[in-house]
Amino acid sequence: MTEKISLTDGAAEPLGVNPVDVGVNIAVASRNASAVWLCLFDERGEKETARLPLTRAGDVWTGYSPELTSGARYGFRADGPNDHAAGHMFDPEKLLVDPYAIALDRPFTLAPALSAPRAAAVDTAVLVPKAIIGTPRTFRNAAPRKPTFIYEVAVKAFTKLHPDVPLHLRGTVAALAEPRVLAYLAKLGVDTVELMPLAAWIDERHLTPLGLSNAWGYNPVTLMAPDPRLAPGGFDEIGATVSALHGAGIGVILDAVFNHTGESDLLGPTLSLRGLDNATYYRRGPDGSLVNDTGTGNTLATDDPIVVQLVADAMRRWAATGIDGFRLDLAAVLGREPSGFQASAPVFQAIADDPMLSKLTMIAEPWDLGPGGYQLGRFPPSWREWNDRYRDDVRRFWRGEAETLGTLATRLAGSADFFDGRGPSASINFIAAHDGFTLADLVANEAKHNEGNGEANRDGSNANFSWNDGVEGATGDAAIVAARKRDVRALLATLFLSRGTPMLTAGDEFGRTQGGNNNAYAQDNAVTWLDWRHADTELAAFAARLIELRRSHPSLSVDDFLTGRGEPLPDVMWLKAGGGLMGDAEWNDGRRAIGLALASGNDRTAIWINGSDSAVTGWLPRERRWMRWNIAASSAAPSTPRAALSGDLALPPRSVTLFIETARWGGLARKLLGFRHW
Repeated sequence: MTEKISLTDGAAEPLGVNPVDVGVNIAVASRNASAVWLCLFDERGEKETARLPLTRAGDVWTGYSPELTSGARYGFRADGPNDHAAGHMFDPEKLLVDPYAIALDRPFTLAPALSAPRAAAVDTAVLVPKAIIGTPRTFRNAAPRKPTFIYEVAVKAFTKLHPDVPLHLRGTVAALAEPRVLAYLAKLGVDTVELMPLAAWIDERHLTPLGLSNAWGYNPVTLMAPDPRLAPGGFDEIGATVSALHGAGIGVILDAVFNHTGESDLLGPTLSLRGLDNATYYRRGPDGSLVNDTGTGNTLATDDPIVVQLVADAMRRWAATGIDGFRLDLAAVLGREPSGFQASAPVFQAIADDPMLSKLTMIAEPWDLGPGGYQLGRFPPSWREWNDRYRDDVRRFWRGEAETLGTLATRLAGSADFFDGRGPSASINFIAAHDGFTLADLVANEAKHNEGNGEANRDGSNANFSWNDGVEGATGDAAIVAARKRDVRALLATLFLSRGTPMLTAGDEFGRTQGGNNNAYAQDNAVTWLDWRHADTELAAFAARLIELRRSHPSLSVDDFLTGRGEPLPDVMWLKAGGGLMGDAEWNDGRRAIGLALASGNDRTAIWINGSDSAVTGWLPRERRWMRWNIAASSAAPSTPRAALSGDLALPPRSVTLFIETARWGGLARKLLGFRHW
């Protein structure tokens, strides 16, 4: 168990401002402060006569007030050395938000005074949100759900333009519990939603002069308090929505940022951790400078016991809403120790030792921007990981790069090169996510178009492995539109027919576009808000069919790597276009088509992928007695109903086709032969 920060009497007391039978207990961690005060506020501002000095107890400053009750507003001030070379930035003029705050009276807003040096003696109380004392309800599942298909949702963008959501709820967590929203998720076949960050965040300082604002929320100030813009009802609103999603059979994963805060670099605002104890909460280099393994200006010192407890306590607070797990942003930061990344790092151990957190699904974004930051496949055995190699290798194949067929086969089979010993479900397979091109933009742009972000198109990745079916910028030509839709369907089919845990970003199933912007974090507007009125319903229906087929056929979804072995049939046969099985020398010879005949028990399916620009001839293994191959889905003809095969197996250009072996005479044969093995 990770070491707890203890008070003088050795008891592991809860940090924060916590109501008790009478009044509140107060505890805040600061190893290097010389003084800490609790500051109270009413409608007129700070109550100067009510500053409560706290008492040091080791690394924790404590106090008690019999007068305070739930609903009171407060903040902290701290004093101590102001020596940047030593990592100290104490300034008692800066009001500080409690790192353990569970509710705020308003969102964070950036202002120059928040970054004023101590010598300027600028009081920031009027600029900083106040924490609100309270005790949220606890919502908890007896058995957290494990995801089999993840649907990534940016909460505001998802419902901001939804015509069936009441105006006052659009863009909030509560909107996700609306009946029409739940019905859509169920119709699509969503198993688990992954909500992008809900913790209160602040805009990056370069956005305001550009007239832009953060649309994603990956810039938190405190790790626990929900952002009032997304969840005006706080944790109770979040818990009620999680319960509603569970009632519809949908699990909930929360995307959480525990790698940095919005206090940014030394020129950033002082809002919470920096003013409480910059040298303790943030990782620093030998010269005292802030380490920037996150690319945001600072990196939390997640190998320090104080920060480990903060992260673990924050996770427990969010887990109390009933969520089923976490996706952890830039999770390599959480495993960093002085010797480098370790799967046994303190944060990982704290999660494993916790009776609540250890039962939840943990998903890592398995990289950061620091030295040795790419750690795909190296997280604790029970964790799952975003697989960017799946993303890039699938894109490269469909882009038409030579000698990618063998690599594609490895991704289709579950990426055992990274996850051997865990199982394919450890691989979170995605082709597009919030960060990068949408699926529709992926096939319409050879290069990014981020001019609207105000950084002269320098931001965002240049390694997109994207392509343009048609003329750059063309949107009205029927042939171009058809070619782009064809490729999106092929990408969707590849995703849902691969071993692993598929993830789809909300709106990609109906053709959402961001106009070629592959870094739309600064576009809190119609660029990222889902356009429900112009959704491609045919494309969404095709995605829903793929999801249902995957769910109903074990040969498509069983959590085992493909080996070529098994009874009564091998789990996979790799089929060569024109006839025969693939040979060792044929995987990287430039061919663009591959077939897979899959089996799990008596369930048998086959997939043919043709990435070439011309039709090819495929084949299928001999049918079993009284069984027949049928076309179940084709990206080339998404509306085609299930049809029996006849004649040669001609595979259309740039297509994915799924075949299912079914009883030749329908229900009677299934009943008679259901227990037979062939």
